[in-house]
Amino acid sequence: MASVDTGTASSQTPDSPAPAPTATVGVKENRVIWLLLAAAFVAILNETTMGVAIPHLMGDLGITAVQAQWLTTAFMLTMAVVIPTTGFLLNRFTTRAMFATAMGLFSTGTLVALIAPGFEVLVAARVIQASGTAIMMPLLMTTIMSAVPPHLRGRMMGRVSVVISLAPAIGPTMAGVLLDTLNWRWIFAIVLPIAIVALVVGVRWIHNLGERSDAPIDVMSVILSALGFGGIVFGLSQIGGHDAGVDAAAAAAAADVQRLTMIVALSIGVVALGLFVWRQLILQKVDDALLDLRIFRSANFSLSVAHFAVMSLAFFGTLTALPLYLQGTLKLSATDSGLVVLPGALAMGFLGPVIGRIYDRWGTRVLLVPGTVVVLAILWWFTTLTEMTPIWALVVAQTLLSIGLAMSFTPLFTASLGSLEPRFYSYGSATVSTVQQVAGAAGVALLIAVMTSASAAASASGVAGPAAGAAGARAAFLLAAIIGMPLLISAFLIRKPADQIGAGMPAGH
Repeated sequence: MASVDTGTASSQTPDSPAPAPTATVGVKENRVIWLLLAAAFVAILNETTMGVAIPHLMGDLGITAVQAQWLTTAFMLTMAVVIPTTGFLLNRFTTRAMFATAMGLFSTGTLVALIAPGFEVLVAARVIQASGTAIMMPLLMTTIMSAVPPHLRGRMMGRVSVVISLAPAIGPTMAGVLLDTLNWRWIFAIVLPIAIVALVVGVRWIHNLGERSDAPIDVMSVILSALGFGGIVFGLSQIGGHDAGVDAAAAAAAADVQRLTMIVALSIGVVALGLFVWRQLILQKVDDALLDLRIFRSANFSLSVAHFAVMSLAFFGTLTALPLYLQGTLKLSATDSGLVVLPGALAMGFLGPVIGRIYDRWGTRVLLVPGTVVVLAILWWFTTLTEMTPIWALVVAQTLLSIGLAMSFTPLFTASLGSLEPRFYSYGSATVSTVQQVAGAAGVALLIAVMTSASAAASASGVAGPAAGAAGARAAFLLAAIIGMPLLISAFLIRKPADQIGAGMPAGH
């Protein structure tokens, strides 16, 4: 395999002719990437299964809705705490060691969840699972950036976009089918053998890529990161939660406690995050930062990450709000509502590699501009939903939304990380994954909060049940559409990094 440039990603100006692309991905490197893709798919697939299972778990384990919500909240919190540390970990430890740790934790957590005798053990199992899942995506993206020549990264990142979009969309569908036919333990029973096989094969086949650093870990940075990102995600998870019960006084008291908890958590998160950033700015001067923030000196990286954050907010918010509308307003079953989003998920899966090849050949704008337009158009169409909207129209709209997101994710992944020097790849991957997690949590929290409050307001004004639910859905998607409007500008500004421009491609794309 020909060597990959180890200088800065911007060492070649966009207007200068690019060298003819001749390097390819070696057999060993390709095998490592495929193993990481399979492992990441299984891990992320598991992330979105619990939401559908909550009603069943409440009955089987004898828990309240608020308690059951911790099965998803604990997972999100763990991800938010662990992911920011992966930039340091990937520089400090070998590829094989990190893979074995990630899949070992995920497999252990899945086994514990399968045999969990009660709620507390199941929550602990979800935390263990999330600890492994948090490592997989940064490890995958860093490996691709280190092992794949610049002119081939688009098609490889297309495969990553398949994982990051297809797995979360299929998770609820798979869970709905299993819950309607078997029970919640089968969600873990199906995933466990696949995870174990991936662990065994990976430990045997994966070889180490990149160079290691002996920099010591800064404990204070870890603490501030956990408080900062964890506090923000936990605070967001408290927006629009469940009522304590049917009693109005108890529900009001619970709402006050939840509101106070949200304010305290967000305040702690913001302050701790500010201190974390300040500490990283000091430590990065001697290359000891937990998360090196010099990555944001690249305007292209910063703009790509900001664009990706808004896309993630819309994607994960829609993945949560749309099934609620389908089940609460249109009265579809969990399985049927999952099937509505399945065609879009499959479209994303099939188009990922194709979109990657288009990026490698033509660059960013030919994908990102129309992809952004499609996403925003569908979000605005969602603001017209009623209790009479036909199912076929929702299937078409969700499929088009998924295609627009697929056209956006691959250019954003590749252009953002490709804008960095190789020594910053792991920090860039950790940042992209952290942004996805926090923005996704914000999207879910904001859209559900608006959906719930707007539905309640409509009901209080005398609107019938299904119509009130539709009013809530319209309000939620209106918020998403408004937040997304600045993307029409950033889509034109994000560029393909200079060292990824292949021979014959016009400069400035």
